[in-house]
Amino acid sequence: MTNNTPANSPTQTEITTGTRVRNFLIAIVAIALGAALFLGLRTETTSASLSKLSEAATPLEVAVSNGKPSLVEFYADWCAVCQKMAPDIAQIEQQYADKVNFVMLNVDNTKWLPEMLKYRVDGIPHFVFLSKDGESLAQTIGDQPRAVMSSNLDALIAGDSLPYAQASGQVSKFSAPVAPTATQDDPRSHGSQVVD
Repeated sequence: MTNNTPANSPTQTEITTGTRVRNFLIAIVAIALGAALFLGLRTETTSASLSKLSEAATPLEVAVSNGKPSLVEFYADWCAVCQKMAPDIAQIEQQYADKVNFVMLNVDNTKWLPEMLKYRVDGIPHFVFLSKDGESLAQTIGDQPRAVMSSNLDALIAGDSLPYAQASGQVSKFSAPVAPTATQDDPRSHGSQVVD
C-alpha cells in the first residue's frame, strides 16, 4: 500500500492540532476584547454622572448664605446635554471647589418651581452665576465649553463682569409647570359661586 500524501503536506494530526491552536487563540482574543469592553464601559459609567454631582452639590440655602459665589445648575436626569456636560462640570468643580459653591437643582422636583420661574428656566442645562451675596449676575443656557465656564467662574471669583454672561448652546427643551393662581375656581365648587 502506498501513501498518496505528498511529503511536504500536513498530516491529519497536524491539521487537527493547528485548528485547535487557532480556535484557542480566537477564544483568548474574544475573552480579552470582552473584558476590555466591559471594563471600558464600567469605567465610563463610574466617572462623572449627574447623580454624583447632585449628591456632592452644595444645598441652595447654604450657597446663598456662606459668603462664596455660586454656580447654580438647573438639570434633569433625562437631559442628554446635561449628561454630556457632567464630566466637564465635575472637572470644573474639582478645580474651583474651594472658591465657588456648586448647586444642582433638578427641574423634575417641583420644590424648585419658584427658582425655575425666578430665573425663567426654559431649557436645560441652565446655569445661574450668583455673587457672594446671592445676587444673580448672569445666566448661560445649554452646552457650554469648559473654557467658557472657567472664564465666567474666574471673573465671578474676582468680582469682575462675566465675559460670557449670556452665552447659549444646545439645550434640552423644558417648560416649568405653571404655578396655580388664586383666581382659579375651587374644583369642588363645580362652577357654582357663593353669593353674599
